[in-house]
Amino acid sequence: MVQRLRIGIVGTGMTANVIAQAIVDSAMADLSAIASCRLEIAQTFAHKYGAAQAFDSWKKMLAWEGIDAVYVAVPTIAKEAVCIAAAQAGKHVLADKPFADLNSLECITITCQVNKVAFMDATHFVHHPRTQHIHTHAQNKIGVAQAVRTSFFFPTVNKHSNLRFTPEVERTDTLGDMAWYAMRAVVEFLPDTPLRTVETFIQRDDKTNTIIRAAGILTFENDSTSAWDICYNADVCNVDLDILGTTGMISLDDFVLDWTKGSAADDPEHTVGYIVRNRIASSGNFQFVATPSAKTQQALMIEDFVALVHSGYDDEEYKASIDSSRKTQALLDAVWDKVNQ
Repeated sequence: MVQRLRIGIVGTGMTANVIAQAIVDSAMADLSAIASCRLEIAQTFAHKYGAAQAFDSWKKMLAWEGIDAVYVAVPTIAKEAVCIAAAQAGKHVLADKPFADLNSLECITITCQVNKVAFMDATHFVHHPRTQHIHTHAQNKIGVAQAVRTSFFFPTVNKHSNLRFTPEVERTDTLGDMAWYAMRAVVEFLPDTPLRTVETFIQRDDKTNTIIRAAGILTFENDSTSAWDICYNADVCNVDLDILGTTGMISLDDFVLDWTKGSAADDPEHTVGYIVRNRIASSGNFQFVATPSAKTQQALMIEDFVALVHSGYDDEEYKASIDSSRKTQALLDAVWDKVNQ
């Protein structure tokens, strides 16, 4: 029987709440501690999710012997320091994305490898059974993938309370947070080929100068492409993904947060899956492939993280996890560099 992993969380924001519930819902981990700069907030959070300890400092939590791993849900400016300290303390690291840049991520992952602890970025959708089903069956259904199109629109947020609108703590502000998913879709679903060109459009907020809408296209050496579109200034939630193959297309309208258990607008009557289109099929002839899951993709991510911990730091799955993180951040860096030319 696999030993349960005792996890501490650094941070108490919205994402930390989602992952705290995922830890509670998982079958292989326990939420053991919460750290926040304000003890009363940490105590309230700990009580809500049944954590045994609350700390007013992440350094104090890392020194406590009651945790084996940490989920790092802090602003990007502080992420590297917390992750590296956790690895040096012998704690396995599950880190929210994005990272300051590829160099920062490399410092984190190398420290994890040196200290023989696991590292995983907290990208939820890759842990849903649907993603694995697409990996397994895509070539038979649509041939070789040659293009990925993604969109991630989210209803207008409070610019005063959302850290994504504070560039001094979130280096790539809203672009880094939302475009990460578009770049990860490339890593997951397109052949691994060197990047050729990057084109990007951005629109900035009049008051904060933060990027509130962006779009772009990536081209690769094998002629595959990826078009992506993100925004915070449309009052709509849209999380579409299309994978264009040589003999058909796969489409999802909820690739980031599934409509059934995605934590945003859960609909228990909805069946998670994807649509396959081939030739000149009308909408009534599209093939729907159901890929339901008894657990949320966040809870499955926690269970995959625990499995990664127990697999060993030199396991191929461990290396593949880090490789996916690095490739995603490298594409995000390329987009950010283009924006700032």
